[in-house]
Amino acid sequence: MTTVLQAKERKEFRGSTLTRIRQEGNIPAVFYGAKLESKPIYFSEKDFTQLIKKVGRNGVISLDLDGVKHNVVLSDYQANPLKNEIIHADLLAVDMSQDITANVRLVLVGDAQGVKDGGVMQQSVHEVSVTAKPDLIPQSIDVDISNLLVNETISIADLKTSHEIVINHEQEEVIASILPPKQEVEIDSGEKQNEGTPENEEGRETQSSEE
Repeated sequence: MTTVLQAKERKEFRGSTLTRIRQEGNIPAVFYGAKLESKPIYFSEKDFTQLIKKVGRNGVISLDLDGVKHNVVLSDYQANPLKNEIIHADLLAVDMSQDITANVRLVLVGDAQGVKDGGVMQQSVHEVSVTAKPDLIPQSIDVDISNLLVNETISIADLKTSHEIVINHEQEEVIASILPPKQEVEIDSGEKQNEGTPENEEGRETQSSEE
C-alpha cells in the first residue's frame, strides 16, 4: 500500500518563519536527490509521525509535493531531546530500481545459554550499514543468540539476510560475545594477593635484621 505524505514548498527562510511552521504543528524539512535540486519544504508533524510508525525508519514514503509525487526515505533528522520531537528532517528522493545504503538496527533475540550459565552478554555492534533496493532495506535485523555459550561470539558472517541485501562490514567483525562469569572476580582476588600481607611481613623482617 502506498503511503503518501502531503508537503508544501517553503518560500520564506527567516528564523521566525521556521518557528511559526513548528508552532502550527509542522516540520520544516529539505527534499533532495541525485537528479533534483534541493528544495525546502514542510509537512504535518502528526502525519509524518504516523507514517514513520507504519513504514519504519527506513521505509519508503510517497511525498506529494504540490501535486507531484516522489519516492523518498528519511535520510537524517534533528530532534529536540527535551520534547522528544523532530524539529527538522532531510528526505532523500530514491529510484526504486537503484540500490541505496542505510543503517539498520541489530536486535538480539533469544535467551543466551551462556548468560543462563552466569556469563555476561556484551554487544559491540548495534547497527550495520546495508545496501539494497529502497523497498528491500529492513527496519531491523534479528540476531539469534539463544545458542551462544560462554567465550563464544557472533559475527557479521552469522547474520541471516536476503541475498539481495549486502552488509557493508567485514565478515569477521564481532557483533556480540559472552564473557566468562568469574573473570573480573579472579583478577581482583589476584591483585589483593600481590599487594597483601606477604610483602609487609618481608619488609618487617628486613627492618628487624638491620637493627
